[in-house]
Amino acid sequence: MNLFTDLRGVVVEALDQMATAGELPAGLDYGNVTVEPPRDPAHGDMATNAAMVLAKPAGMKPRDIADRLAARLTDPRIAAAEVAGPGFLNLRLSPTVWQGVVASALKSGADFGRSDMGANLKINVEFVSANPTGPMHVGHVRGAVFGDALARLLDFSGHDVTREYYINDGGAQVDVLARSAFERYREANGLEPEIREGLYPGDYLIPVGAALKEKYGDSLLDRPEDEWLQDIREFATQAMMEMIRGDLAALGVQMDVYSSEKALYGTGRIEDAIARLESQGLIYRGVLEPPKGKLPEDWEAREQLLFRSSAHGDDVDRPIQKSDGAWTYFAPDIAYHWDKIDRGFDQLIDVFGADHGGYVKRMNAAVKALSNGRVPLDVKLIQLVKLYKNGEPFKMSKRAGTFVTLRDVVEEAGADVTRFIMLTRKNDAALDFDFAKVLEQSKDNPVWYVQYASARVHSVLRRATEAGIDVSDSALAGADLSVLAHPAELELARKVAEWPRLVEHAARAHEPHRIAFFLYEIASDLHSLWNRGNDDHSLRFVQDGDAATSQGKIALVRAVGVVISCGLGILGVAPAEEMR
Repeated sequence: MNLFTDLRGVVVEALDQMATAGELPAGLDYGNVTVEPPRDPAHGDMATNAAMVLAKPAGMKPRDIADRLAARLTDPRIAAAEVAGPGFLNLRLSPTVWQGVVASALKSGADFGRSDMGANLKINVEFVSANPTGPMHVGHVRGAVFGDALARLLDFSGHDVTREYYINDGGAQVDVLARSAFERYREANGLEPEIREGLYPGDYLIPVGAALKEKYGDSLLDRPEDEWLQDIREFATQAMMEMIRGDLAALGVQMDVYSSEKALYGTGRIEDAIARLESQGLIYRGVLEPPKGKLPEDWEAREQLLFRSSAHGDDVDRPIQKSDGAWTYFAPDIAYHWDKIDRGFDQLIDVFGADHGGYVKRMNAAVKALSNGRVPLDVKLIQLVKLYKNGEPFKMSKRAGTFVTLRDVVEEAGADVTRFIMLTRKNDAALDFDFAKVLEQSKDNPVWYVQYASARVHSVLRRATEAGIDVSDSALAGADLSVLAHPAELELARKVAEWPRLVEHAARAHEPHRIAFFLYEIASDLHSLWNRGNDDHSLRFVQDGDAATSQGKIALVRAVGVVISCGLGILGVAPAEEMR
């Protein structure tokens, strides 16, 4: 139930009536007509911009349209339609509307706010995609939480979502992993490991070395690198992916698909993707001008095979094959996205670290060309996380060797706290994560404040049950909700009504942080009403000796609990039933 969508339908129907009556020109486009909460709540419950956006195409004054529209808004839910300023139309709704929202939330339960807006559109969300060379670090935490929450949000709004991890196992970094693992294998055989510069020094490879000894004994020690590199590369990569899967599980993240970069080589997939671009005249041989500033890895001052990405919005054309015939890193990425398009996805979302900013235009150009503009790509860049403890920088992990691991963060703060806090900033804004602050019990800690609201909802339900009041959702939905008449109670019900709209807006924008923001707001409103009940006993949720009135008031607090539970579910956080 999206009340704002319903009321927009009422406005559009009134506009159609005006057109039929000759009060508006026929055939106007209502696409930009909205019904939203007013900027100033004192102006009403909702506001529509219909008169403002239709005035120019209708050749009329906004105020004239608004006056006539107001006269036609006779829906019983609308108590008053008031024209303001040059032509804004503010709507005041009957209290029964907000009371009805409470009942609707209780009847819908875990599906409150769920919609078919996505029309089962197939969306691929690729996220994390860390190199399989070691445990996940704190930078991966934020991307993993964002990607998983976005997938949950899109699923909740009616999309058909696939979570995908792209294993970057085709590059030179995996050879470095193999050589590092070999040194730990030597160590397991009683030799001193030579962890020279450029190798991975973390202790996490010690178990891999022991496993290699168990498999090979000492048979590889005296063999040249070219005889053992491929076997150890595959063994170590598999071990690292098992570790990464465990890291993701600790954070509550599960992937639907794992795709391998290495699997693209030797299969013709890269060549097929390049051939598709070539058929469009987008592949040619040439020499790129040297870029200003630092030279990128894929630039050569000699003739290369180039993708004319500038034809699809990129700043410059991009090399896809080096002069020695080897593919650049961009070529398998093109093939991988071609594979996703070929699998029938209607939209692609890539979640990358902030250091991939230069990647956005070129990949968008490739996807646009490969799909003939049919499949949009949205690249979401995740800014850095700075870790602190009591205001001091958090120390690095000895196990990882050079960085703080995902496990360090989860073990210190807990998965639920970690997930929520990682979504308290928009993805493209930097985030400070202080282990002391995220665990403190105060209004300044958003996750605690929201969970405290959830716990309060459950405490009300427990107290009512002890008093013999039926607090099942069916009983509360059928209660006399006219007892919800105080402005503070109706204001909280209005907040409940905003939830379905918020879900749709967050899903369209691909911004799960909006869910976290909204949960903090509705939690604040609940705490405010709770505190007012300390002074005004008529606002208390449980009215001693009056079961009927109690049910009506408990219905409101339970509706808030439904929203909090749904919202936390999208964030991947379990709602608290009590605070300890």
